[in-house]
Amino acid sequence: MEYIRPLPLTDAAAPADALPLGGGWCRFSHVELLSRHAPPRVVPVGQVPAERLAPLIAPRPAFAGLSMDRPQIMGILNVTPDSFSDGGLFLAPQAAMMAARDMASAADIIDIGGESTRPGAAEVTVEEETARTAPVIAALRAGGISRPISIDTRKSAVAKAALAAGAVIVNDVTALRFDAEMARVVAESGAPVILMHSIATPATMQDDPRYDDVLLDVYDALSERVEAAVAAGIPRARIAVDPGIGFGKTLAHNLALLARLSLFHGLGLPVLLGASRKRFIGTLSGVEEAQRRMPGSLAVALAGVAQGVQMIRVHDVAETRQALSLWQAVTRGSDA
Repeated sequence: MEYIRPLPLTDAAAPADALPLGGGWCRFSHVELLSRHAPPRVVPVGQVPAERLAPLIAPRPAFAGLSMDRPQIMGILNVTPDSFSDGGLFLAPQAAMMAARDMASAADIIDIGGESTRPGAAEVTVEEETARTAPVIAALRAGGISRPISIDTRKSAVAKAALAAGAVIVNDVTALRFDAEMARVVAESGAPVILMHSIATPATMQDDPRYDDVLLDVYDALSERVEAAVAAGIPRARIAVDPGIGFGKTLAHNLALLARLSLFHGLGLPVLLGASRKRFIGTLSGVEEAQRRMPGSLAVALAGVAQGVQMIRVHDVAETRQALSLWQAVTRGSDA
């Protein structure tokens, strides 16, 4: 099997035969053909059958009402005592409310989680996770926050309570694998879902993770989870994918995925990148404290946008908005 990775172009000038990438801001005139049994090779789009190009070209439908023809920023709000970067900061509902109000001015989506999925984290009970998240979501809605809210959970009961409280997206780090009821809850709710690649559990996922080819293995795993979601009654138009940077991946795995992120457009769905403040950024930059990894996080986010990633999940929302605005102005050659 050959995998087709578009080589994204963001320059104001592009070859006349360049094609739109997912209906967004990138174009491509060449693709990289990848295989498990042969070296990569680059060919012009004219050498690729039209049916193979179709998933790459097709505009992505709106996701939770948000257009996928421009990058969307998902702000992270962890109401947990032990998340790797902001654990304990927003556990109190009033603190979460204030943070969400600040975030809403620059974020397109607010992602609320009540269970840490950092490496080594222990599982939280459904009751505790629901008690942390549902009241905060309800308070945000009551307080006039109208941005789409996603619930970051792998448990169906938590997702159901969050959706009832006002969340509109389910963000499942196990791609519906952890809880057998999650697919049904999402399908019946009509909510969009983000399927993220991960292995094992947060407690064990960094215990010597191995792949035959991390890029192709993650692509195949996400393709399988997309088909499982569709079979469970979730339309493709309500699905986005996330390669799961840092979830059961070494530094080398993360870099291999980031270098060729555009491969995931071949699934024909919006792609989300969540790399904010993660350990590999600290390793490469020599910054131990997660809270001081904002510059590196910005660099990775913009690298993802340059590969056509439609959503970026970040802690530093205002800073990311500023960086993204400047990147867009420079690549367009205007502030329009």
